Amino acid sequence: MTEASGGADLGRALRALRRRADLSQRQLAEKAGVPQPTLARIESGRAIDPRFRTVERLVQAAGGQLGIGVPASISGLAEPVPVPHDDMRDEAGRRYPAHLDVWPVHEPRDWPGAWWAEWYRLPPERYPLPLPPAAYELNRRYRDNRRWGAEVQRTAQVRRVLGNDLPATSWRYVAELPDGKLVGELRAHERSPFLEFREWHTGMPEREMVLDGVLVDARYRRLGLGRRLVTALITEMREAGIDDAAAIAEGFGTELLLACGFEIEGRRPAALRLGPPGKRWVF
Repeated sequence: MTEASGGADLGRALRALRRRADLSQRQLAEKAGVPQPTLARIESGRAIDPRFRTVERLVQAAGGQLGIGVPASISGLAEPVPVPHDDMRDEAGRRYPAHLDVWPVHEPRDWPGAWWAEWYRLPPERYPLPLPPAAYELNRRYRDNRRWGAEVQRTAQVRRVLGNDLPATSWRYVAELPDGKLVGELRAHERSPFLEFREWHTGMPEREMVLDGVLVDARYRRLGLGRRLVTALITEMREAGIDDAAAIAEGFGTELLLACGFEIEGRRPAALRLGPPGKRWVF
């Protein structure tokens, strides 16, 4: 192999395998029985001609398979999924650990060290420390949750449910995972404002949509599925010539609809609650 092609491909493949296995260089080296500096040289492309047995042990320790074929890359693997932050470097010009999730720091809110201390509220000239170029999470559980959420966002599909059992004025959308699991649902219906006001008002639409509800499985909230459901409804209803929609919401539901372009309308009823005498609900 050549340093310009084979070495770079092998290093990228090993970094991708380490990321999938969630192993640091030191952890993979110990598991494979290979010196960590050797692994570092292979991944960086500085090891021009690594021993086959060394590569085999590293690949197998990371959960991969090594094969030989014609034509084939030195790794014997299909083109690996690249590490998302492979082009990022720290202040010393080094790559960040491949098995971690690294994100750029543009403001204090991007850096856990800043928002834990709550000094992100300070003006820039009063920051106690300079912002790093990037940050990452060392906690394995947090990393797994972050990647799980990213995978759900990538693979979940939103579609409108059509069928003869639904009235013509009913609109239903669902959010599904690739295995068919239902994780979110939106229901709405069309109505004519004339049925409510019984007389013509200037600017009154002929048809409008009423949002009956948006439900997302508790585990899958805060992943943007609710917004995707509402956006799908808005897009298709406007294609059908319906420009107005009404909804009643509270709490996070209000935040969701405001983020989707809805506005607070003073003439609509407010959310009210009646509880036991002397008992006050705290939200």
